[in-house]
Amino acid sequence: MNTTNMIPLYAEIFLLVAASAILLIDMFLSEGKRSITYVLSLLTLAGCAWFSLADFNAGTTVYTFSNMFISDPMSNLLKLFTYLAVAMTLVYSRTYATDRGMLSNNLGGEFYVLALFSMLGQMVMISANNFLTVYLGVELMSLALYALVALRRDDVKATEAAMKYFILGAMASGFLLYGISMLYGATGTLDLTLVAKAAASGTVKPTILVFGIVFLVAGLAFKLGAVPFHMWVPDVYQGSPTAVTLLLGGAPKLATFAICIRLLVEGLLPLAIDWQQMLMVLAVMSLAVGNLTAIAQTNIKRMLAYSTIAQMGFVLLGLLAGVVGTNSSGAAGAYSAAMYYAITYVMTTLGSFGVIMLLARAGFEAEELADFKGLSKRSPWFAVVMSILMFSLAGVPPMMGFAAKFSVLNAVLGTGQIWLTIVAVMFSLIGAFYYLRVVKMMWFDEPTDNSPIVVNTDMSIVLSLNAIGVVVMGMLPGSLLSICLDAMRKTLNS
Repeated sequence: MNTTNMIPLYAEIFLLVAASAILLIDMFLSEGKRSITYVLSLLTLAGCAWFSLADFNAGTTVYTFSNMFISDPMSNLLKLFTYLAVAMTLVYSRTYATDRGMLSNNLGGEFYVLALFSMLGQMVMISANNFLTVYLGVELMSLALYALVALRRDDVKATEAAMKYFILGAMASGFLLYGISMLYGATGTLDLTLVAKAAASGTVKPTILVFGIVFLVAGLAFKLGAVPFHMWVPDVYQGSPTAVTLLLGGAPKLATFAICIRLLVEGLLPLAIDWQQMLMVLAVMSLAVGNLTAIAQTNIKRMLAYSTIAQMGFVLLGLLAGVVGTNSSGAAGAYSAAMYYAITYVMTTLGSFGVIMLLARAGFEAEELADFKGLSKRSPWFAVVMSILMFSLAGVPPMMGFAAKFSVLNAVLGTGQIWLTIVAVMFSLIGAFYYLRVVKMMWFDEPTDNSPIVVNTDMSIVLSLNAIGVVVMGMLPGSLLSICLDAMRKTLNS
């Protein structure tokens, strides 16, 4: 193979080699030197970012491996935010994982290595241009995450969560594979570009295609955690170690968004009228179930799990607003709004779980809402940080979450579906209650725990920058929105 064709894969190749090297190096490190694995993992992410940034700045679309792999502006932008999300996760998780023996001599640095291999799967998903490549990426990501959830083998809740996640994940993979098999049988190809041409040609029976799309959408909905395929989200989020919950709820959402674009938009856009109706049902159900059920939760990890379900409803709203009838002129605007929303969700959720791990200590998990009572008296600054993140998730201006919700609702309004916009706004107002409840507890309730909060310098700095970034990007959203729009336009036109 010509080495020129390998250029789009430099980031993936570098990550694979580096992760394998880190695994070997870690074998010879004692528990006290596990920080070397941590630093090497962050340096690996920086190296990946260097390769992807160069590709992003080039602004070109390149295919390789017989069109199975694609490097375009959307993929490179999502990869850059994936690196950022994983890096922040590792910083937030370091103390938590150490205190719980997840970096002990028995387990070694598998936490870091599995996180990197999971990210490799996400990168493959983001750049997939073939059904087989999509599935390869999904399984690589999922298998690493299954192992991470079960990493604490002596924890009954983590083991139970891993079993649920594995069983339901296998079922979702079955849905995805069955949908792929139907589409392959109908079109005779696994290449997404050729699938799109076959679907537009009118020579394929639409019934078979729609039947395949149903199973395809079901598999995607599971990965997003959309209703009615959400049953794994609250149990797995609550049962997993919080560090692993962050790996589950952060970067994988960006990869899942990417394969939604690859499969539904780039591969099946001629059938948009069919899959958009399915996404509409999923979006409304997710907004309803997610927001209403979160109100009843007393465990903050479980509350944020239902929050995730509701937030994914907004991402689906952006995806269903791209095509009106046969008019796809507003596709780039709608899909870029959905991408901006996914990025916003990930950045805000990272910080929220970061604060949860900040309050946790050896032998104590800060998982109950009551644990946040009186946080302003124990640490005013981190109470401000958590308030900013809760306001953003609720969509309160001038936070980043407000700009994200506004851009998606504006895209939905552009389709003329006013009722759908009203439904989304109503459920967002309902959802604001449980976010503001956390803020009220932090500032107006008396603390139930007066133990000092000990935080590493790197975590304190990154968490503070996380919150400041949410405010700044909320007040000045134009730059990132423009970057997302430009990336999506170039991707759709390539």
